[in-house]
Amino acid sequence: MAILETIKMAFSALFANKLRSSLTMVGIAVGNASVIAMVAVGEGAQKMAAEQFESLGPKVLYVSLTSKRVRRVVSETIKPLILDDAEAIATQVPTVAEVAPEMHSNQRITYRQQALDRSIVGTTPTYLSVRNFQMAQGRFLSEVDLQKNHRVTILGAEIAEQLFGQENPLGKQIRIKQMSFQVIGVLAPKGLLFGSNQDDKAIVPLTTMSNQLLGRMSPYGIPLSVIAIAARDKESVDAAQFQVENLVRLRHQARKEDEVRIYPQTAVIEMAEATNQGLTMMLAAIAGISLFVGGIGVMNIMLVSVTERTQEIGLRKAIGAREQDILVQFLVEAIILATTGGIVGIALGVGGIAIASAVSPLYTSLSPIAIVGAVSTSGSIGLLFGVLPAKRAAKLDPIVALRTS
Repeated sequence: MAILETIKMAFSALFANKLRSSLTMVGIAVGNASVIAMVAVGEGAQKMAAEQFESLGPKVLYVSLTSKRVRRVVSETIKPLILDDAEAIATQVPTVAEVAPEMHSNQRITYRQQALDRSIVGTTPTYLSVRNFQMAQGRFLSEVDLQKNHRVTILGAEIAEQLFGQENPLGKQIRIKQMSFQVIGVLAPKGLLFGSNQDDKAIVPLTTMSNQLLGRMSPYGIPLSVIAIAARDKESVDAAQFQVENLVRLRHQARKEDEVRIYPQTAVIEMAEATNQGLTMMLAAIAGISLFVGGIGVMNIMLVSVTERTQEIGLRKAIGAREQDILVQFLVEAIILATTGGIVGIALGVGGIAIASAVSPLYTSLSPIAIVGAVSTSGSIGLLFGVLPAKRAAKLDPIVALRTS
């Protein structure tokens, strides 16, 4: 039998039971739409994470002492991570472009009647370029601010808005730990990074932080919370990590490998991508269950169709139709059902993604692979779940079928 004739007969049989065929396709459509939507959300999360980490600087590494080392520092008066370490890295490691030493503390910030408990970062002028921040207003720290222990501060975008609203913060005096600081700049907003707000910090000179805000010194110099390092380029990150680790371990006479922690920004990016890929696969698998259920629906309807059309099958076989012809006809019907449902599901999925992106902050990324995969899976489901009903129809005895009323 010609394939075109088979397709025409398949469509005729499906249109004869429009409601039943439509309901069967709904299951496949919902499954396809779910797969496309879930994959879009998962890939959107991956791209968002990559963009956020890229904004922090793909060439950045961080140096810190582990908790074990810190406990030894306290108990044995061993040298902590200090400003001299940062200066040594900057001058002795050739693969390093810039170094930004950092000291962190949570303090209360007040302006008139407003009071906020926020993170204060004591650092140097290189912080802006190493951490890849931009200025929205004013200026950043200068070497003079460090040398003279100036009480100046740069506010994150969120703190500036909460304290000043529409008022221009530049030149205003705020209080940090009951000390007056002049606002000399506001950072451009960077938003959330996995729930961590990058805009709710205030930055002050490292010397001012150590000498005045915290009064924290050690016999070895200014202690640091972390040292941020920018490698010369992406290709130098691994070499910089190796060289910096050796230098810091040598300077601190670290007894164990895990006492000095150096991790690149790329490692965090890779970890986040792996997590998001796992999440995407899980979401796709969950959505795929509905495709499986839809396939069962196709098989169920096709079995019912075989039962209802027993006389038709017997008549066709009596006038010369082969088992192969009957098999192909019912397989084509199942594939048409599943594929049409898949196409409708694609339209629903793409439309739902477009609407969600337009009316909500949900970050989505439409995947052509997911669309092609959904259509292919739909056709495969029709073929797979249509085999049993088609075989059953093809094996019917024409005499028995003609006697059935």
